[in-house]
Amino acid sequence: MGRVLIIGAGGVGTVVAHKVAQNADVFTDIMIASRTKSKCDDIVKAIGNPNIKTAKVDADNVKELVDLFNSFKPDIVINVALPYQDLTIMDACLEAGVNYLDTANYEPIDEAKYQYSWQWAYHDRFKEAGLTAILGCGFDPGVTSVYTAYAAKHHFDEIHYLDIVDCNAGDHHKAFATNFNPEINIREITQKGRYYQDGEWVETDPLSIHKPLNYPNVGPKDSYLLYHEELESLVKNFPTLKRARFWMTFGQEYLTHLRVIQNIGMASIEPIMYQGKEIVPIQFLKAVLPNPQELGENYTGETSIGCRIRGIKDGKEQTYYVYNNCSHKAAYEETGMQGVSYTTGVPATIGAIMFLKGIWKKPGVFNVEEFNPDPFMEQLNKQGLPWHEQHNIDLEL
Repeated sequence: MGRVLIIGAGGVGTVVAHKVAQNADVFTDIMIASRTKSKCDDIVKAIGNPNIKTAKVDADNVKELVDLFNSFKPDIVINVALPYQDLTIMDACLEAGVNYLDTANYEPIDEAKYQYSWQWAYHDRFKEAGLTAILGCGFDPGVTSVYTAYAAKHHFDEIHYLDIVDCNAGDHHKAFATNFNPEINIREITQKGRYYQDGEWVETDPLSIHKPLNYPNVGPKDSYLLYHEELESLVKNFPTLKRARFWMTFGQEYLTHLRVIQNIGMASIEPIMYQGKEIVPIQFLKAVLPNPQELGENYTGETSIGCRIRGIKDGKEQTYYVYNNCSHKAAYEETGMQGVSYTTGVPATIGAIMFLKGIWKKPGVFNVEEFNPDPFMEQLNKQGLPWHEQHNIDLEL
């Protein structure tokens, strides 16, 4: 049904490539492109499908991207490169007339700040070009936003309280490692927290608010309030929300390492001079930490991510919990990657399926909750991320 170009050959890109290849009835032609072509070739070899094409491209270079797009002529680009590169890829899509999908919103490389305003500003240009851009189609953001839309459609007249809860109860048996790009991961966690309440954003010190929450099949885990990008779009698209928060679990050993990294300046994004050369401390740290792509083989345990929602249905207060648990071992056995990469890569593939089938297709720039959630929810069960729901329970929040 369509030609797809995957930009990025990291853990998530590897999962996307595997899942796209599994859906040959939808994706007729596949290309994987990255700054390092050999990484793309390795993915193709692991999949065992010699018909998948590979290419070298610098995702910071619009001309290189446009030349590649014009050569391969994809119907949609799945951007699983770095968040810093979202805008150059969107610029190239506009110039070459290609539809766009990503899993994380734009973040400037010189500032630890992410927000949708930069990408939302592209709406009119994509609309006038007759192109679709689908933003934030990973798990969180992504599935959590679709969960919210599904809840609003089927279980509530008004959603009042939303808590997105993200637990990784896995063990990679490393002293310290991040589950996706260390630079992005550490920048995200060390920012100030933020949540939405009564029409305003409330800022908190990093990791200063936490409480134990019980996760299905996992048990109690200390969960920390962070700011996460989907909150920005969800409070906009569901205006009945009185409060929206995001929680993530961290172990004490992880937090101790993180505190030391910060205290000695290794989390800094400010360039420094070292032996006559300019380096960025956090980028150097990334180079010496374990590669997230190589964590899967010995990873045990599972993730548990979902939405805990309270609101009104037929005049009565209701609670609703919808979630997925993903086994790191099962993810590795299928794709060679751990569960965090799997839970991001599978939804990106489903989003592209939704587009190519014409279900999520309209000119402009949209977050996933602005589309019909039902066919996406159906595909989650088919593609390896089955969801579960509980009604009228104690949400603990």
